[in-house]
Formats: sequence, structure tokens, C-alpha cells
Amino acid sequence: MSTQARRGNTRQRIQDIALELFSEQGYDKTSLREIAEKLEVTKAALYYHFKTKEDIVIGLFQDLGRPIDELIAWAEGQPRTLETKQELIRRYSESLRSAEPLFRFMQENHAAVRDLSIGESFKSRMLTLFGLLKEPDAELTDQVRCITALFSMHAGMFSMQNLEGDPEEKRKAILEVATELVTAANPPHRRPARPDSAQTVSP
Repeated sequence: MSTQARRGNTRQRIQDIALELFSEQGYDKTSLREIAEKLEVTKAALYYHFKTKEDIVIGLFQDLGRPIDELIAWAEGQPRTLETKQELIRRYSESLRSAEPLFRFMQENHAAVRDLSIGESFKSRMLTLFGLLKEPDAELTDQVRCITALFSMHAGMFSMQNLEGDPEEKRKAILEVATELVTAANPPHRRPARPDSAQTVSP
């Protein structure tokens, strides 16, 4: 969803402002009153959409989790070929485009994320993606490559901010490195035989 579209949606405006304050001040130090004041609405108007700060964060993670769940469902219906895994990484990169503020919140509020239910659900999704990238009998080094491919895209959203260059070019560079890791983790002699029907990845 575009930033302009989000601004036209009160619920999502609340999420955007809350996430901004959580990242700047910390989750524990931000009150619902401050969020309402920043939005220039009453606390009653805020309560109409969210009763607690945790409700706001849960809503944010549900928004992030939805495309990841769709991606997992897609990948589970594909043959376990290298092409599928490379496409999985590409699609995951796309799903992260609008998630940078949420990952910044997670990075700067580890304790809050750990204490909220969303931490376990996010971890579960990451483990599922990891399982789809690696082969069941993968050697330890190849398992490390697969998990690093995923988290390199998360870390890249922050570390690449200190490098000069066009944001889109930096995103492509991160994706290229992640794809190289997945490819290296699936050497030809360890890949399953590719059926004729799997010559292309289905939409």
C-alpha cells in the first residue's frame, strides 16, 4: 500500500504514527495519549481503533505477516527446485519494501517484542521460510547460508543506510547477495531432480 493510501486510512495513520514514536522514544516510554496528540485526535477516537499499545503492534505485525503467509503458501505448492527458492527470496524482498519502519522498531525494542505475542509468530514464519530454502539433509554450512540469506535482507535495511547510492540499487544489491547464498546452499549434486513440469515457476 502506498504512503498516500495509508495516510487516508485512520487506522493505518495511527499505526504509522505509533511506530514512529515507538522507534524514536521506545515502546515502553510512549503513551496512547502521546500518539493521540501527535495525530491531533482525542483518546476516544484512538480507542475506537485500538484499546492498547499492544493492539497497535499486533495489527502492524498482522499487516506484515499477511504477505509472508501468502508467500509461504505459494512456496509450499511449488517443486523444491533452485528456481523456486530463488523466486522465494525475490518475492520476500518485495514484501519487505514497506516493512523497514517495523524492522527498525523490532531492532530498537527487543525486550518489548520478546514480551509480546508477536515475537513468537514472527520467529515461526522465519523458521518456515528457512525450511523452504534449505534441503532436509542440508549440511550445516548450507543451513547457515540459507538463514543468512533471510537475515541479510533484514540487516541490509539498516546497514545499507550508511552507504552512498540509490535506495533501489542498494535493495537490488542485497537481493543479489541473498540469492547467491541460496544458490551456494543448493549445489547441483544436492538438488532434487527437477520434473519436466517445473521448468518455470508458477505465479
